[in-house]
Amino acid sequence: MGVGIIMAHFAKLDENNIVTNVLVIDDKDVANNGGERSTEAEQWVSDNFEGGVWKQTSYSTFGGVHKLGGTPFRKNFAGIGYTYDEDRDAFIPPKPYPSWIL
Repeated sequence: MGVGIIMAHFAKLDENNIVTNVLVIDDKDVANNGGERSTEAEQWVSDNFEGGVWKQTSYSTFGGVHKLGGTPFRKNFAGIGYTYDEDRDAFIPPKPYPSWIL
């Protein structure tokens, strides 16, 4: 049985903390540059891919629950158009309707 390549995901934020891009990065690169969920890894991604502010996101986290039973991270997997809320340390999906309030 072969071992699959494990990947980490990082979201690029604009000046309003809106996600503009999501990249998949090899876990070996993350491990060699600060490790999972580290500011060092986020800085490494910025230094090597497009610059700007990057935040790691969990592909398996939705609604604050890790779908594989792991530890949830930043409430939701980031998608383009999501907002990163610094106070909650969470990715918030776009509102389906303007009248909806978080």
